[in-house]
Amino acid sequence: MNRGALCSIRTAYLSSLGALALSLTLASEATAEPQTRREVVEAVAARVQAQYVFVDKGAKAARLIRSHAKRGDYDKPVSEKEFAQVLTADIYAVTKDKHLVVRYSAAGYPPIEPAGTNDLAARAADLLAMKRSNYSVPRAEVLAGNVGYLKIELFQPPREAGPTLVAAMNFLANTDSLIFDLRDNGGGDAAAVALVLSYLTAPQTQLVSYRNRDGKETQSWTPPYAPGGPWSTTRPVYVLTNGKTFSAAEEFAFDLQQLKRATIVGGQSRGGANPGLILPIGVHYRMFLPNETAVGPLSGGNWEGAGVTPDVPTEPAKALPTAHRLALQALLSKADDAEKPALEDALKSVGE
Repeated sequence: MNRGALCSIRTAYLSSLGALALSLTLASEATAEPQTRREVVEAVAARVQAQYVFVDKGAKAARLIRSHAKRGDYDKPVSEKEFAQVLTADIYAVTKDKHLVVRYSAAGYPPIEPAGTNDLAARAADLLAMKRSNYSVPRAEVLAGNVGYLKIELFQPPREAGPTLVAAMNFLANTDSLIFDLRDNGGGDAAAVALVLSYLTAPQTQLVSYRNRDGKETQSWTPPYAPGGPWSTTRPVYVLTNGKTFSAAEEFAFDLQQLKRATIVGGQSRGGANPGLILPIGVHYRMFLPNETAVGPLSGGNWEGAGVTPDVPTEPAKALPTAHRLALQALLSKADDAEKPALEDALKSVGE
């Protein structure tokens, strides 16, 4: 999976990018001319019109940025980075899509290799970065009262992160309640979401589907088997969110909320539900272009624009103690007389 695509819900589709690369020769930030910007605008407009998941919005956004370019509006930003931000803002005014962005790099972006390209050096660098972050799983521990806690900073692809995610879930197998901390989690790979959810739901539970601009849907399901055995389909689960919880992390919270399998605690998530492609626009520009949208199997909707609304709104900084208290209170409500003293002591120990 390309590292730049980790904000998407699904692994970016890279197999077609070689054919999509444009033969623009763009100048550096210091020497860029207005005509170069107009070429960028036209390249972006063409891609949005031809490939954006919502056909009508794509056509409307393309018309808008072309009209701005014709009037010379994009000649005004003082830097290329600002130009990319203004262009993104104009597209967002129509699409309201937080995944659809144009970015600029003065140094230039490396070529995006087609799927299957054997770039051993880049692959080794990606793996090393993932390993050094422990595959974005920095904490797995048992809190007071036998409440499990798992911090996931990014849903890395299961091919690499699977053993670490499995080990974390198996480490927490004997806990009576479980808190997933997805605050600041920017997204990642939907297959990793499905893997973790397999420990909390019945085998082969349907999750969100992905609908393309032609109306065709690809369904997503949890795997038929959770390695090491499921955690539980009934024990209490809590998910912590904030304004930086995005994309695949939002899918995790959305799926569990739709299935009535978890309580979401914290702040409103950021609101990005449309996966897609990383497209090169010459050397110095790239765009992320959504070509699908998530569809909930129960509601038919998703969290695009609005985010996932927490069941228990609270300051994100206080989400963990809030969820911990909720977990202990839920366990106390079903505890026998022998279990209650330890749970009451644990509840007293939870700070603000």
